[in-house]
Amino acid sequence: MATENRVNFWRRSAKVPGRYLKESKLNLNSLKTKKASSFHEFARSTSDAWDIEDEEDEEAGPPAMPSLCAQSQARSSSTVSSLPQSVSPEDDDVVYNGTISDSDLQDSGPERPSPPRPLPCRPIIPLVARISDQNSSGAPPMTVREKSRLDKFRTLLCAANTELDELRKHSWSGIPREVRPVTWRLLLGYLPANKERREHVLQRKREEYFGFIEQYYDSRSEEPHRDTYRQIHIDIPRTNPLIPLFQQPAVQEVFERILFIWAIRHPASGYVQGINDLVTPFFVVFLSEFVEDDMENFDVAALPLETRRNIEADSFWCMSKLLDGIQDNYTFAQPGIQNKVKALEELVGRIDEEVHVHFRRYEVEYLQFAFRWMNNLLMRELPLRCTIRLWDTYQAESEGFSHFHLYVCAAFLIKWRKEILSIADFQGLLMLLQNLPTIHWGNEEVGLLLAEAYRLKYMFADAPSHYKR
Repeated sequence: MATENRVNFWRRSAKVPGRYLKESKLNLNSLKTKKASSFHEFARSTSDAWDIEDEEDEEAGPPAMPSLCAQSQARSSSTVSSLPQSVSPEDDDVVYNGTISDSDLQDSGPERPSPPRPLPCRPIIPLVARISDQNSSGAPPMTVREKSRLDKFRTLLCAANTELDELRKHSWSGIPREVRPVTWRLLLGYLPANKERREHVLQRKREEYFGFIEQYYDSRSEEPHRDTYRQIHIDIPRTNPLIPLFQQPAVQEVFERILFIWAIRHPASGYVQGINDLVTPFFVVFLSEFVEDDMENFDVAALPLETRRNIEADSFWCMSKLLDGIQDNYTFAQPGIQNKVKALEELVGRIDEEVHVHFRRYEVEYLQFAFRWMNNLLMRELPLRCTIRLWDTYQAESEGFSHFHLYVCAAFLIKWRKEILSIADFQGLLMLLQNLPTIHWGNEEVGLLLAEAYRLKYMFADAPSHYKR
């Protein structure tokens, strides 16, 4: 019934963004894990790439960046089937799970036998460089249609007064990389629509930010702010630990300043773990104005000081604009997240009752997996390039980060319904939901996700009586 409604919706609605495409079936192996008796037992035996013990951080300083191979071994068997077939045994990043016995060495003759074929790690595909041009299908970077869209954006941006409604309309289906920085500044309200005023506003806001640095940053080691700074200092190395760009001292210092100044200027919430992730898309997008290739390995310290200062200030103000709309996610007890998770549960109960009942049968609570989806805006479920594409649409939508994100999460969950329904134990379900195989997603997959989210919003957002049971 749900599938029939979905198809009929796209046949009826010709004007909605995107179009319905039949999604390819994923060959995901069923998880075979020992059932945990409770969520607490599961939590004690499970960790993810961002869970680094605070005590170790205090004693040993910033944690070392975990290797991609080590993380891949820790993931559940559900992600193994998503490994690309193109990875060859000659790849450098491999893990040998087998061992060579003494008898093997004795019978090997002049040469040692090769060990059993290893399980290859996922190759490190570009997560940052030319983000907007990447598609998992290998589409060319710039098509005729994309060039035409780029010209439309440039026409809008070069006008004396940019039509923001028109800019949002064009941004919904993705913003070209070349104009994304200025478009984001405009859509977030950081820059005015009037072109003549933009340079003056940028200069004033950048000076204002560094005025905050001079006024407050030296107090980070003093008693009122010491704990806040300590938590920020611990969390920064965990931010995208597999991308070299974010492990550079110069970048980590930028993030520390941004987060500390934001925290002391917003005492109602202060700093909350997860906010550190929200800086990264802005930093990458504004850095892309000056770096075109191999951004994830680019040495930020090589940029002129003025350029680095501008990127830092713009990232701070744009992150602040975003958080202004979702600050109740981070105030005491995080009521915004609690409400959104409850709304997600009610929505999934209406659009896919079979999945909803399956979760109840195996005592899976939505808060156990969806809290992170709301707290980090799916940033830990998707590659960074996909997050940036997602945020193009969030900024084009009215209340995109606070309201439309709910429907994106619902569409994201239902996308994995086949895999969810194939798992018949609590721990297996949690392992799947916390390690969904999206590492090779690109613009096409995000486009399908957004189109389905729009369909759900179109059907449920303006129908509260239909939304609830």
